[in-house]
Amino acid sequence: MKIAVAGMGLIGGSFFKAAEAAGHDVAALHHGDAGGFESAEIVLVCLPPANIVQWIAERAARFAKGAVVVDICGVKRPVVEAMRAVKQDGWIFVGGHPMAGKEKSGFEHSDAALFKGASMILTPEEGTSASVTEKLSSFFSSVGFGRTVVTDPDRHDEMIAYTSQLCHVIATAYSRDGLKTYSDGFSAGSFADMTRIATQDEKIWSDLFLSDRDKLLPVLDRFISRLCEFRDALDRSDGGAIREIIRSGKKCGRHEECLV
Repeated sequence: MKIAVAGMGLIGGSFFKAAEAAGHDVAALHHGDAGGFESAEIVLVCLPPANIVQWIAERAARFAKGAVVVDICGVKRPVVEAMRAVKQDGWIFVGGHPMAGKEKSGFEHSDAALFKGASMILTPEEGTSASVTEKLSSFFSSVGFGRTVVTDPDRHDEMIAYTSQLCHVIATAYSRDGLKTYSDGFSAGSFADMTRIATQDEKIWSDLFLSDRDKLLPVLDRFISRLCEFRDALDRSDGGAIREIIRSGKKCGRHEECLV
């Protein structure tokens, strides 16, 4: 299959390496490249959120007939809505988001195995042919993804606010404590897990947070409320309340029941 990947950062570079390793005919496009995508059956646009729609719109008349253009961005509604104004003449746009990454950015950290077992999320517009999502699912499976999840942009953005963005907010807040300076020799796996993603790219992640502000705020408010619940129980020396909070978390962790 002929594939074009625009943007050679961590994600774009990993797609390029994974697709090449899977035997696809892959064109790697850097930000300034003018061509190389015209015959591609699938075009993956792995650019910063602010550049995606412009890059696609400027090339809209040159995509191959039947091509599927997929953006690789962590928030879907702004991109999908803006793409409705771009004329799709013989090709089709599908929103996409790979649930994989690293705390380090850049092509030098890209990895052909980055997507192994991960989920690939697609947000096709209503009326998109099932053959399009099947073609994409087949491709993403070939480069290592364990499954493809098809949903709508609103649901995607709500879930990502919880499963991804909130985690980055927590890691940032956690890492800003003064005691972190003295943590060497006092930390283990849980500390490493909590601080690993605090090295996020501030420009990209601030754009993602603000683009998904209406979904992230309620998730963040509920989290703060649960922290305050624990803090108040601790302040009261209320062991029973603390144990109940822990039990509730264990049940949610085992998917037995979860809070609203």
